[in-house]
Amino acid sequence: MTLEKNRRDQGAPVASTQGVPSLEPLRGGPRTAISAAVAKRLFHAAVNRLDITVVEGRSGSRLGQGGPTMHIHRPDEFYARLGRDHLIGFGEAYMTGAWDAEDLAGFLTVPAARIATLIPEPLQRMRAFLAPRLPGHQRSTEANSQANISHHYDLSNEMFELFLDDTLSYSSALFDTSSTLTTAGPGSVGDHLVATPPEPTDSADPVLHSPDLAEAQGRKIERLLDEAGVTDGTRVLEIGTGWGELAIRAARRGATVRTITLSIEQLELAEERIAAAGFADRVTVQLMDYRALAATGATYDAVLSVEMIEAVGHEFWGTYFQTIDQVLAPGGRVAIQAITMPHDRMLATRDGQTWINKYIFPGGFLPSVEVIDQITRNETTLRLTEQLEMGSHYAETLRRWDRRFLSQRDAVHALGFDDLFMRVWHFYLAYSQAGFASGYINVSQLTFTRENT
Repeated sequence: MTLEKNRRDQGAPVASTQGVPSLEPLRGGPRTAISAAVAKRLFHAAVNRLDITVVEGRSGSRLGQGGPTMHIHRPDEFYARLGRDHLIGFGEAYMTGAWDAEDLAGFLTVPAARIATLIPEPLQRMRAFLAPRLPGHQRSTEANSQANISHHYDLSNEMFELFLDDTLSYSSALFDTSSTLTTAGPGSVGDHLVATPPEPTDSADPVLHSPDLAEAQGRKIERLLDEAGVTDGTRVLEIGTGWGELAIRAARRGATVRTITLSIEQLELAEERIAAAGFADRVTVQLMDYRALAATGATYDAVLSVEMIEAVGHEFWGTYFQTIDQVLAPGGRVAIQAITMPHDRMLATRDGQTWINKYIFPGGFLPSVEVIDQITRNETTLRLTEQLEMGSHYAETLRRWDRRFLSQRDAVHALGFDDLFMRVWHFYLAYSQAGFASGYINVSQLTFTRENT
């Protein structure tokens, strides 16, 4: 489905493209008119308090206090989608081309920094009644989890290779290990380390691989392995294989590794990469849900997981950490890289469906560091002993991914993906970059040990 077709017939259903669900058609009538009018009023009130510029329709009327610019090409459609589907509608209006922004991430960063206060508090309290709920088939039960993971990670290994670096790491890089010790604040549970923000530099040609990104991804993994105490002879469990880079690096240290995934495509390529690196005898890759681990009876000296907890679902965070607790050998260590959000925003948005859920990660939901600490203290023998906060590094990682993805348009098309897919993924990468750049979301490496060990 192309954007030109969307523009020709706004009222017709937008057919699904590979990896993108169908858009619901807009319908006329009093209810649509009223919700659009309310949305317009709230949007104008919010925009006029922000350092952005919004140019509306053919009249060219301007809103905002100046800054990154948004162009609303089709105001009627934009406000109708925003009124009907709120933030999901905001993203869908971008998908159809009803609005645009030249610097999409820069524009989105401004409202993201004040997302909790843009809507009047009385309306915020109505969120639970107005916001769409996460569909039952997306909840991360054992029956649903593989389909949720497959929706995203089984799109195409070749597509991911177009914008990732040579390590095929699909998580935040760590560009510099220098850090400062910071006292407890939002998004932490005590004194913790904050990584020094990276400089936003990369190759002049985004099509080329950026060696320093691959080095930064390796630096991230090596730090996690150090935190987990992985050395020669260590028995390692990895929950969430990705494309095998952590398993390879752990095996290179002399460890034996069991790594589990629910992505068939990732499993196949990870096994190829592990064999090519010469570690097939040290690494076992299995298609397995983390909940099945306890039944195997095996224990491990180190358990690692990189940005997998986001797919667990808040109902199952206790199960996730209890499973890790059960399989961790005496004296073992756990190192997890987790995307998090502030605790109050987590509580306010729990059980709701977001644009990211609908189009990118079905069933996904971000924990807070506080809830991770609470669950491990109340339901396991694990204790959070160290946190390295590195959100600025994820903003830079995403900036590079997005830049390279956009430069590979012809190659993405050659894989069978269309312009709507390109637009969805550009919005996803820019939206995520804005979240980290604004501090609305964060990412940390978290280290756990057992009490009195």
